[in-house]
Amino acid sequence: MTISRRDLIKAGVAAGTALSIPSVLRAQTEASAERTVRMVMGSFLRAFDPISTTDDTSQSHGLAIFDTLFALDSKFMVQPQMVHKWGISDDQKTYTFELRDGLGWHDGTAVTAADCVASIRRWAGVQSGGQLMMKRVKDISKKDDRTFIIALKEPLGLLPEILASAPPLFMMREKDANRPATEQVTTNVGSGPFKFNEALSKPGARITYDRNEKYVARRESADGFAGGKVVNVDRVVWENIADQQTAYAALQASEIDFIQSPSVDLIPVIESNPDLQLEILDKGGRILLLRMNCLQKPFYNVKARQAMLHLVDQEAFLQAAFGNPKYYRTVTSLFGNDTPYSNDENTGWFKEGGDPETAKILLKEAGYAGEKIVLLQPTDWTESSNASQLLAAELRKIGANVELAPSDWGGIVERRAKTGPVEDGGWSLFITDHSNYGTTQPHTNIDLTANGKEGWYGWPTSNEYEALRAKWVEVKTLEERKALAREMQKLYWDFVGMVYLGAYVQPSARRKALTRLIGMPAYLPMWNMQKGSA
Repeated sequence: MTISRRDLIKAGVAAGTALSIPSVLRAQTEASAERTVRMVMGSFLRAFDPISTTDDTSQSHGLAIFDTLFALDSKFMVQPQMVHKWGISDDQKTYTFELRDGLGWHDGTAVTAADCVASIRRWAGVQSGGQLMMKRVKDISKKDDRTFIIALKEPLGLLPEILASAPPLFMMREKDANRPATEQVTTNVGSGPFKFNEALSKPGARITYDRNEKYVARRESADGFAGGKVVNVDRVVWENIADQQTAYAALQASEIDFIQSPSVDLIPVIESNPDLQLEILDKGGRILLLRMNCLQKPFYNVKARQAMLHLVDQEAFLQAAFGNPKYYRTVTSLFGNDTPYSNDENTGWFKEGGDPETAKILLKEAGYAGEKIVLLQPTDWTESSNASQLLAAELRKIGANVELAPSDWGGIVERRAKTGPVEDGGWSLFITDHSNYGTTQPHTNIDLTANGKEGWYGWPTSNEYEALRAKWVEVKTLEERKALAREMQKLYWDFVGMVYLGAYVQPSARRKALTRLIGMPAYLPMWNMQKGSA
């Protein structure tokens, strides 16, 4: 009898169900099981300060305990959140913002305009949209306890959109926000709909959030990241279960309620379970991508980066990572698939099967002489791990000396911040992803910057491209932005700040009793969701 891969997965799952569920999942607390939601996120939370990192799980943590001035609704329109009302002066250079009633920190103190001023300044030091904004800012100042002003040197019509961008501009207490953005805030005191429960959280095992009973939600219905952040459960627990089969066994046994990123191998098993539901929350999908350390050899040489662009066979990477064509497709535009700015400028490098011979020639022309290339491999993200192993194999075929550096995603988040050579604990390559929607926001999407050490991990530099990116906030019409997108893409695929490996959608898995989850790109809001008849 021939045993298929699916049979092996089912057998493993059946065995996993018989195993003892980790005791952490059986722990009883004062919150009832009916009003407690247990979740396994795409990666486990390691960085608690969402301003100091772009990690998606850290941003979801931020959405739980912090609040924002503005937010995007489900149609990606900007809506006020902490702001009650705002206005702009006749010369379009001064914005005045007034906070709404009922805003308070979890420590019992009131949110003030001074908190907001400090938070904006800290966020703007590291977020690409904030950096563009600050080049036009004359002053950010408090007017009174509930009102603050952003005064500009020149008009910036997209200012509210920048303040609502991703990664989000989370408001923090002034004493926390006064810490440099390069240093992590060590407290978890926000003003959001959930409170961080430090007593029931255990590093490496679980993160616990309790409903903030004093949170005053907006009156509007929840809509994307905007609207009323009404919490319908008493507690949410993020469990750290790295093994996919163990996570599925816990989901099947009602020990957990949700898996954000189940392995593709488990999807057929989940589909066959009548108590479980697959749901694609980010319907626009995501793009799997390769970042290269442009500060260190060999990828400080543009020809080495161009070699990677030619080496990649997207179909092969997508098959290795996701297996089922139902969930993936190729992508050649810097601006993603099916967006207003998707285009075919300078995409001649794309070939079915890739072009390893050209890649080999370019790597040699870059002066590569067998130096060690360190490729970070996330052991708790199956799809990226599989793609990393394939990339290592393809590089070795063209003569590269590649070393895989396995760790969990949290370890990669820490290591990728190192700018030094591999001999000093640095890195050469890592695979990550970003939302397809994010490609439409080059003025705020830090992945699409090319401003060197001021930018995102990999630190590519192109002053010409950055000059074009700065124009994004100045052009007025859709047609002008489409033309600008073509110019930017033409430059980008020449200096190659990153390489796309393909586009995909990621189903989440939940028990059918857990409903009303909000679907948005990248991050998971936990308000609005409901368990059973809660």
